[in-house]
Amino acid sequence: MGNCIYKPLMGSLQKHGALAGLRRWSLERDDSGTIYPHRIYKDSKENIYHSVTHILKETAPQEQKDALERWIERKGSADERDMACERGKLAHAHAEYLLKTGAKLARHNANKRGIWRMGSDELDRCPTKVTQWGLSKAAETAPRVSWSASGYARGLRSFILERVTAIHAIEFSIYDKDYGYAGTADALIDIDGKLTICDWKTSKEVRSDEMLVNYCHQLGAYNYALRKLTGIECNQALVCIARRSGKPQLKLLDSLALRSSEISFMERCMTFQEQLKELAVV
Repeated sequence: MGNCIYKPLMGSLQKHGALAGLRRWSLERDDSGTIYPHRIYKDSKENIYHSVTHILKETAPQEQKDALERWIERKGSADERDMACERGKLAHAHAEYLLKTGAKLARHNANKRGIWRMGSDELDRCPTKVTQWGLSKAAETAPRVSWSASGYARGLRSFILERVTAIHAIEFSIYDKDYGYAGTADALIDIDGKLTICDWKTSKEVRSDEMLVNYCHQLGAYNYALRKLTGIECNQALVCIARRSGKPQLKLLDSLALRSSEISFMERCMTFQEQLKELAVV
């Protein structure tokens, strides 16, 4: 068994193959504004998909929209937005490097030793210790993060090294034709042994309950599309919000809360479609 290369069973191959397909973005981006004033995506059959984040923004409660407008009008808000965007990109890139490199090292080690095992969800896993070894090695070789995002990256790194026990996919696309939305999920990983769809965020301050609701609905959208596209059913979902210092703010959704978030997002999709009809009339 020492030199055995793992060959997964057919059920596992189907799910892994479907998941691998989501790593390649298959929709065409359209910024022309000829159909809608905002960015949209189209597939080969000209079906239209709106981004998850845009749907959430347009269907937010009016008080949230008003607060956002006031913030945008405030002096210096554009610079703050640019800095927040940059630190978010840097922190995300660091987490992505850790997970991708850690997964590659763990996979090579597990293939060499023939120690893969398939779980009840038909996803394949190497032993937790091998995954954690791969992540620790990845942390040693990770590129240095700019000081502006170093605290955020450090928080994500600590969480990943302490809690991630298996890595299935990083930065993969999701979409659903029926509800007309598309987006990119940050990670499908095991957290403490439980299959979890995860989204990384960054924030200088603790996020409010209102923002957490939006994030939960975002994960509901991702999980719904993931299940339809691959048949993979997550046990839970996690919003991990990196802070400038200290541990990340965590919002964990169990399977019941995750399903509730799916339903809430579908309702927001229907509200959004009604808004589009009104826009077309105008």
